[in-house]
Formats: sequence, structure tokens, C-alpha cells
Amino acid sequence: MIQYPKSPRNEGIADTYHGVSVTDPYRWLEDIGSDGVKEWIEAQNSLTETYLDQIPARAAIRKRMAELYDCQLYDLPREHGGRYFFTRRDGLKDQPALCWTDNLEAEPKVLLDPNELSDDGTVALRNWEVNKDGTLVAYGLISSGTGWQEYKIREVDTGRDLPDFLKWIWLVGVKWDHNGEGLFYERMEEPSTKGELLGKKGLPGIYYHKIGTSQSEDEIIYERPDHPDWSYSFHPTSDGHYIVILPGTSSLDIGIIVKDISTVDADVIDITQGLDSRYGFVGDDGAVLYFKTDFNAPNSRVVAIDLREPDRGKWRDIIPESADVLSNVDLVGEYIFATYIHDAYHRVYVYNKGGERIRELDLPGKGSVSYFQGRSDQTKVFFWYSDYTTPQTILSYDVKSDKIELIKRLELDFDSTMYAVEQTFMKSKDGTQVPLSIVFKKDLKRDGNNPTYLYGYGGFGISETPVFRTWIAVWLEMGGVYADANIRGGGEYGKKWHEAGRRLSKQNSFDDFIAAAEWLIENKFTCSRKLAIGGGSNGGLLVGACMVQRPELFGACLPWTGLYDMIRYNRFRNWTTEYGTPDDPGDFEVLLSYSPYHNVRPDIIYPSALISTGDHDDRVFPAHSYKFAAALQSAQAGEGPILLQVAVNAGHGFGKPLQKAIDERADWWAFLFLNLDMDTSRVAWAIT
Repeated sequence: MIQYPKSPRNEGIADTYHGVSVTDPYRWLEDIGSDGVKEWIEAQNSLTETYLDQIPARAAIRKRMAELYDCQLYDLPREHGGRYFFTRRDGLKDQPALCWTDNLEAEPKVLLDPNELSDDGTVALRNWEVNKDGTLVAYGLISSGTGWQEYKIREVDTGRDLPDFLKWIWLVGVKWDHNGEGLFYERMEEPSTKGELLGKKGLPGIYYHKIGTSQSEDEIIYERPDHPDWSYSFHPTSDGHYIVILPGTSSLDIGIIVKDISTVDADVIDITQGLDSRYGFVGDDGAVLYFKTDFNAPNSRVVAIDLREPDRGKWRDIIPESADVLSNVDLVGEYIFATYIHDAYHRVYVYNKGGERIRELDLPGKGSVSYFQGRSDQTKVFFWYSDYTTPQTILSYDVKSDKIELIKRLELDFDSTMYAVEQTFMKSKDGTQVPLSIVFKKDLKRDGNNPTYLYGYGGFGISETPVFRTWIAVWLEMGGVYADANIRGGGEYGKKWHEAGRRLSKQNSFDDFIAAAEWLIENKFTCSRKLAIGGGSNGGLLVGACMVQRPELFGACLPWTGLYDMIRYNRFRNWTTEYGTPDDPGDFEVLLSYSPYHNVRPDIIYPSALISTGDHDDRVFPAHSYKFAAALQSAQAGEGPILLQVAVNAGHGFGKPLQKAIDERADWWAFLFLNLDMDTSRVAWAIT
């Protein structure tokens, strides 16, 4: 048996909710800055490293992972002032650099290389915005995986930074005004402690920064002190007359706020007045604003709202609701590119601004596309395509000629022709049909003995559609089966699909995932001892809940950056519109029923688990993982290891240095290689 680091239990720590006492024996692990917690993390990491280092396959997996990641990875080009801007990661460099060129066929110039800003690759470019004429770029840097950004403005021609400096910007980016004289941004209150840095954020507001001035002089555009839990997306209109503000809380939008910024002290127009629906700004045509919304349309539609007559009765349908879910809408010039989800893959239709459908794009397969980028005065747009076996491919499309042309293809030493993709619809506990996609080697024997990795998310209305992941390609080459479940809580079938997996209905997400596992076993893809489940963030909650509800069903579990204490989660981040609040008796009962940390039972044989998080995670408080790992280690009655891996100077995932990401994912597969008792002869490359 593994000797775990000592994790003292304090049975006297408890809170009472609605007459129910809830114990919290590992609450001391929430004091993440204390010497005791730091020493405990060091001991856990030491144990995990010792365990992983004795797995013979670890080095070979890491080597193959690095070989596949050693490539040139481009992002979509954005055209401004006749120049193209994009990020590019070269080879095994830790971070992508921001580049620009006048000609996409020429070698680009590097405008900003974050790899030169730190020795360990922990400084990353989070967001960047180019002004209209392509002469200035506002760029936001993050450190150690945090969501906090610090913004500077760089001249494209000289590569020099202006004196301007903006901070306390969290997650969201900035937007240039219409003439490039200043920036709009969301600013949070300055945190006073490290706990605030990693936990709840202070009162946000939308500010305007004029180039050449100090941040202390910035003008407040909009704030709501009575709603400190709101966050904002914001969009200045193309003519500089208005700013469109979309407040929201976690998975729930509050409405549409419009402010006239062309005059001083203009009134704020509350168009929707708190309607319980989602709104996405598509674009504007003077005083006419276009939005994607699920108001009175669970699968979403596009509406035009004239600010001169903004009443709901005057809204005009541009693209009505359809049987498929309208996932994303891009307005480029005179054309609307509408991306739909059809049974968990994308289809794209082109419309004119009057709502007339012109045609459907002929995509390479049943996969996913990105946003459509293009200039308002041209008919060409850029987008990328990917599916489970097709690496990201950047394409251009011209509406006039109806031609799709290749711009960049991600070149990898991976033979996708060896693998098949199969989609099925399996029945969940309550009879709901749930999509499940399986990727496997074409000569696979369905004998119930194949190592299988089942992935899921199922939250916040976020849809899982087919994309290529390099680390999954390594798993396939190892002889593994990959399965992706489109469970409820996601957005694959619109608002109703999301509602069916949130708050009081959250158990449906877990039931769907368990049903997917059972389907894979019943259909001879795998068996329990060969089946692993994985997921991050809300997907980490998914894996943790299924692990404690059905421990006998899985051979191994890989949850990362997850929520596990659902009784105290809202003390660190406010996602109550998604999960509910323990302060409400009905919500509390449901939260306690599935909270992974509170449902760990002693003397149970739990599957092997490698629980991962980052010590600078400010999306999901890392103490969730600490407490869950401690509880499982104490309760484990089986021989399977319960390990915790805490990445130092890393956060929720974004901005993680490539080498750290390679090491982490190689460790996941090495852990499964041992704990699923995988066969060396099935691996496509040598393991010694």
C-alpha cells in the first residue's frame, strides 16, 4: 500500500445548513498560503513524482508527445489596415508569439515574443486587439496561469511600447474605440490578499482609457455597485456612437444595456430589462444592432433591434430559430455566417443582412469550425476547420466565388487514415438519447478488453464538438480508444439541453456520463478495469461525482482543476446560476447529494486517480483538489493509488508553458498505461 503524506482530520469543523450539520475535516487545506499547506503540497508532489518515475513507459510517451507538438501552429489571421496579424508557436517553444505580415505567403515579422519575457515560459499572451488602421496593438500578458492581465500598447512599425499601462483586468480583453484614440476595458477592484487574487473578484466596471494618459485618469463608463457579482462583455459600435454592454453571471446573461457615448451624461437604455435569456452581440448598422439570443427561441435566433424603437415588440427576426442550435454568428461586411450544431458537429450557412440564406458551406467533414474573421469591405473570410482525426486547418472562403482555399495546414507525423470515428446515441437513465462519439483504430477487436478514455464536460451550455487534440492522438497511437460524450448541461441541443443539466437537474449530467461508460462496456469496446474517465473544471466535477457514485465502474480517473466541495464553492467563485446556492434549501439538498468531497465514503475500493491542479488557479480554487485528494487517500480501501499533482506557477490551463503541458499529459497517459494494464505490443512506437 502507498504511504500517503499525513493529512490531519479535524472532525470538529462543521457548518449547519437548514438544520443539517456538514463536516469539513480538511478545511485547513484552504489556507493555501500557509507553511503547513505548502509542505503538504511538496510531499504530495514528491509522492506523485516517485510513483510516475517508476513507470517504464513514461519516458517514451513523453518523447512521442514532444515529437507531435514539435510543429508550427498558426492562429487565424486578422486583417487591419492591409496587414495580417496572428499568433504562431514555433516548434517546442513554450508560448506562441504575435506576428504580422503584409502578405500571408511571406515570412511574418515577430511583434511580441512572450518567450523572451521569462526564463520558465510562464508569461503568456492572453488577449490582443489591433486598432483599425493596423498601427497599434493593445496586448494583455498573464503570469503563472492567472487570469489577471496587464496591458500595454505597442507600435507595429517600431516595435516600441507606449507609456500606457493598464492592470486589474481579469479574463476579458479590451476594445479599441472607432478612431483608435483609446480603449474600453473591464476593470476589477484591486485585490488586497492572495486569497482574493485566487478567489472572488471585487466590483467590476467598464472604463475608457485615452491613449497617452494615466490609468488613474480613466473614465468610468458603467458599473452597478448593487450587483458586484456581474461581469461584462462590451462592444463599441462601429460608428463610435454607442457602447453595447452585456452583463451576466456565470451561465446566465442579465440583458442588453446600451449607452450613448457620443454625448456627456447620456441616458442608459436597458433594452431587455432583466429577461432570463442569453444575448450575443453580432454587429451593428448605425442605430440597428444585431444579436444572437435564445429569448423565446431555445435553439437561438438572430434579431435586429433598432435603438430608435427598442421595445421587444419591434424586434425583427433576421434568422429565425431552427431545429438545429445556432451556435455562433459572425457579421462580416454584408454577410452573416451562421454556425449551427447538428447532432454535435458544425454546419455553416451564409446569409445576407436581410436574412436571406445564400448557401451552405461545403466543409471538409463532420467537425468543428472557428469564428469567421474578415474585413467589412471585402467578401473573403478566414476560419479554421478540425475534427477528431484532422488537425487544425486554416481556410479562406470567398462569398462571391463560393470557393474555399487552404491557407495553412498543421503538419503532424500522425497517420489519421488508421483511425475510424463512430457516432452513436445511447440511452441515459431516464431514457434520454445522448450522443457519444468514439475514435479507434480501424482493426480494433471489440472484445471488451481495450483501454478506453471517456471524456466529458456538460456544463454552462458549452458544446463539445469534434476537434483534433494532439495529446489524444498519442493516446490513439498507444492503442487506446477515445470516447466523447455530449451530456446534458452542455449546449449541443440548445437551452433545454443546458437546463436539463444544471442546478436541480445536475444529476442528469452524471447519469448521462455513467450511461456512456456502461454503453462502451456493453458494446464490447472495453470493460471496467480498462475504462478511464477524464475532464477538467466543470468536467473535473463530473469525473469526481461519477467516481464516488460508481467507483466499481472505472479502472482509473483523471480529474483536473475541478470543483469538488459544492457546499463552499460559492465562497471562492460565484457560479450560483449554474449550480445553485447552499443557502437555498432545495439547492443545498441537491448539492450535498452529489458534492464529490462530501460523498467520499470510508472503506470503499475507489479506482486509481491522478488529481491535477495548479497552485495559481484563480478560476477554480485549488483547495478543491487538495481536500478531495486528502479525503480519497484517507478512505481508499483498494490498492489503486490516489495521487495529487500540483503544477507550480500554473493556473487553470491557459498560458501553461508547452513543456509543462507536454509533461502533464504524458504523465496522464503513463498513469493510465500502468493502471489500465496496457499492452506494449499495441503501441505504435517503441516502449522500453
